[in-house]
Amino acid sequence: MAIVAEQRETTTGGAQYRALAFRRIVLICGMVAALFFSVSIDMALGPANYSLKEVLICLFYPGSVSDQLRVVIWDIRMPIALMAVTVGASLSVAGAQMQTILANPLASPFTLGISAAAGFGAALGLVGGVALFPTAVQFMIPINAFLMAMAAALFIHFASTMRGVTVETIVLLGIALVFTFNALLSLLEYLASEQALAAVVFWTMGSLTKATWPKVYITGAVLLFALPVFARQAWALTALRLGEDKAASLGIDVRGLRLKTMMTVSLLAAIPVSFVGTIGFVGLVGPHIARMLVGEDQRFFLPASVLCGALLLSATSVVSKTLIPGAILPIGVITALVGVPFFFILIFTNRRRAW
Repeated sequence: MAIVAEQRETTTGGAQYRALAFRRIVLICGMVAALFFSVSIDMALGPANYSLKEVLICLFYPGSVSDQLRVVIWDIRMPIALMAVTVGASLSVAGAQMQTILANPLASPFTLGISAAAGFGAALGLVGGVALFPTAVQFMIPINAFLMAMAAALFIHFASTMRGVTVETIVLLGIALVFTFNALLSLLEYLASEQALAAVVFWTMGSLTKATWPKVYITGAVLLFALPVFARQAWALTALRLGEDKAASLGIDVRGLRLKTMMTVSLLAAIPVSFVGTIGFVGLVGPHIARMLVGEDQRFFLPASVLCGALLLSATSVVSKTLIPGAILPIGVITALVGVPFFFILIFTNRRRAW
């Protein structure tokens, strides 16, 4: 009888797990559909609005529409819409894995100073004409931003390897970097001319309006490189959420896992920020939404983080075009205005959930 009861419990547990996995897959498929709808709406909006039907026809049957519509959709609006998808997905995944390896819900590229470092690097080029990589002056701004962001990430990593440094210390160090780079940025703004100051302010607000197909290809390639790296470590990253000691007892090289993850996250966060400017909050909230929907299992959490970040920034792009008719607001401003109240809701509705 005991054996029969045990078999029944095993069968029931297996059925419950399959039902849970099915529900998670349905949620992920729903997010894919919502993302496609949001991207289509994003391409329909602009100085000349088109219907959703016209956009879909242009996407699937480009030869059957006018040359003007095809150029507007494929050459002007699609790079912007896809840039929102790739940047949002990259920042969300970066934030998700930062929160995983640091076991801190506030970890993200923005809160650890990577975005602030990128802003300071861009300002060096905009204000002083300083090229950190002199052989590529024509790409001075994105390269400066990328190099400074990577320098901040490497500094955080090497500081984290020092003896006696805790996760809390790393987060505090990141906050210190945010204040440091923001102070340096303010100093450059004080010394800048009016034209340079306007360029710095616009860059730090974050914008997708200068998106091009090469930028989309680069950010997409970095994202496609990072996702398999994280997917291969899915079991180890999931186990790391149980704590360092338990993960080590399961045979996981915690230090090596953190090194590989931090380096990949740094690349994943630095590249998008170098192209579109400072866009905060997506890397902080996207993972929390994904975690609420599908839990901590990286097999579901990773694709959910990708979709939540992409959908969040794509929807923000739509909002930035509709708030003021005829104007496109900086997307970084919209993410803060929409995201901060939403994050408060997440905090208060999940205040009993332990990390």
